[in-house]
Amino acid sequence: MKVSIITVTYNSAGTLVNNLRSVADQSYSDIEHIVIDGSSRDGTPEILKQQKKIKWISEPDKGIYDAMNKGIKMSTGEVVGILNADDVYAHDHVISAVVENLKQNKVDSVYGDVVFFDPAKPEKIKRHYKTAHWNPNKFTWGFMPPHPSFFVKREAFERYGYYKTDYQIAADYELLIRFLKVNKVSSFYMNEVLVKMQLGGASTRNLNSNFILNREILRACKENGLSTNYLKIYSKYFRKVFELF
Repeated sequence: MKVSIITVTYNSAGTLVNNLRSVADQSYSDIEHIVIDGSSRDGTPEILKQQKKIKWISEPDKGIYDAMNKGIKMSTGEVVGILNADDVYAHDHVISAVVENLKQNKVDSVYGDVVFFDPAKPEKIKRHYKTAHWNPNKFTWGFMPPHPSFFVKREAFERYGYYKTDYQIAADYELLIRFLKVNKVSSFYMNEVLVKMQLGGASTRNLNSNFILNREILRACKENGLSTNYLKIYSKYFRKVFELF
């Protein structure tokens, strides 16, 4: 079972090297790593030219979700995962475990946990995003499986569509609603940390980013026929406090 890992990057040369190593060090042998660079000017293309085992392009795009779609359409694997340039896999056997769980549980997707780290102190975990008690009904409360931990059969994109590029931050949220709730793509929760994420992503950068995120979550729910409101969505922040412990 071939696995395609899509990495989207723009001026992230400082973290991309660790990302590339994280994928290259995986014990699973049948991996295709595709890097979509948005014409970076920080030396990223030079780094990519030195890599002999990846597919990559460097050209302007219409944003992060357009770049993800490009990568998925370039992919040839049966399974697709997204690992952005600031993120790394939690250990060298993540992809092996993903494939094993897809096969053993006879499902079309899996997801697990992620942890967030401070770039100044990579060894220090600041937050643990655990999804053991998550279910699709929690989409209306602002909760989804962590996107970087989500692996799905590529045919789901061909059947149900790709990321919507008119979203700024929450196209991944909308896609997961469409896959897991609306079209009931079969899934299995892997009770382990799959990805280590760097703090400071687009959805948590500042208060305005949080406002855009929650506005788009509301839109994503409504576009997919789910009833919710801002009170339900913003209540998630009270629960997220416990992820810090």
